Amino acid sequence: MVLGGSLGEASTLTLDEKERLVKSAVEVAGGRVPVILNIAEGSTREAILQAKLAKEWKAEGLMLLPPMQYKADERETVEYFKAVAQSTDLPIMVYNNPIEYRIEVTLAMFGKLKDCENIQAVKESTRDVTNVTRMINAFGDRFKVLCGVDTIAMEEMLLGSSGWIAGLVCAFPAETVAIYRLVRAGRIAEATTVYRWFMPLLEFDIRPKLVQYIKLAEERAGVGSEFVRAPRLALVGKEREAALTIIDTALANRPALGDYLSL
Repeated sequence: MVLGGSLGEASTLTLDEKERLVKSAVEVAGGRVPVILNIAEGSTREAILQAKLAKEWKAEGLMLLPPMQYKADERETVEYFKAVAQSTDLPIMVYNNPIEYRIEVTLAMFGKLKDCENIQAVKESTRDVTNVTRMINAFGDRFKVLCGVDTIAMEEMLLGSSGWIAGLVCAFPAETVAIYRLVRAGRIAEATTVYRWFMPLLEFDIRPKLVQYIKLAEERAGVGSEFVRAPRLALVGKEREAALTIIDTALANRPALGDYLSL
């Protein structure tokens, strides 16, 4: 369970709110799944502080972005990751999203990070599915690769990614898990049927207003609220109507999933 998504509303949360968020999630998870806090800070000092606090709050891992705001070069970015990794014993997943954050964590940079034992995974969000193959060719199973873009999740799992850091899972958890389990079980045709149904919804994940779209889908699916914190505003007018058409069409045609949890 990854909290504090950097493209989500984490930047609008106070430190006290982040503490409540993590502690509440840990309580709800009850040890069934690890709770991971995302760190997206502009300074090494603040990132190290967040890592320390995450451990105190009982988070079980960290997702870590390159420095925010300042576009660090390769040397600076590697040293940033190393400094945070050396400050904690929590496992770390590097978030590689150069489209949104301008800094790409390259194969060469991962090569310089491989000796940091607690840097264990990457959220692969370059939108280049061939990066899964490149990472595996370069490092074998040293780094777990998890897809971070909903619209290419099945493709990347078929290429060998270990999992999926999903967005629309917040509104449609069963379908998300079903695709993952079916792919892992080699039942590709069944997974493809669900994935094709899901795609119009998954495309919300790559829109600038993904938070508003996903929260609207959560409310429509009966598992959340479309409330967003300023400066974001809830969708209105034709934009909202178009989104509701996609969501309601999907809800009216949800595929039968069968006993996917036993796979």
